[in-house]
Amino acid sequence: MLFEPEIPPNTGNIIRLAANTGSHLHLIRPFGFELDDKKMRRAGLDYHEFAGISQYEGWQDFIGQHGENRLFGISTKATLHHTECRFEEGDFLIFGPETRGLPEEIREQLGPENLLRIPMLPNSRSLNLSNATAVVVYEAWRQLGFATGN
Repeated sequence: MLFEPEIPPNTGNIIRLAANTGSHLHLIRPFGFELDDKKMRRAGLDYHEFAGISQYEGWQDFIGQHGENRLFGISTKATLHHTECRFEEGDFLIFGPETRGLPEEIREQLGPENLLRIPMLPNSRSLNLSNATAVVVYEAWRQLGFATGN
């Protein structure tokens, strides 16, 4: 799930990732672009029709529909590594906007036990959103036995 994504090519790359892993992509508005932005389409157009995508008007809209699921925020401010989590079918992975990450109020709502980080060298700021998403999605998919994959 992308919370208020800002950069079209990142979202396009994540659409392609979702299509290739059988993931469903959830997008929470506002976006920093229009979904038909040609830069976003260029990154994901070939697979766009195969990726399940849902859109929400905001965080509360999303929570109202999926709040009963296990929700994991990905943040450089977390202490648990993404590999320490035992993922289950139906889990949501929540990635924040490229320029600011997940807001503090969402991190607090999720709680520290549901915040995960990707290990990086000290003094590293962050990974690119589409790269970070790929790292965590593939770990979750690996744990689930690459269900429906090869």
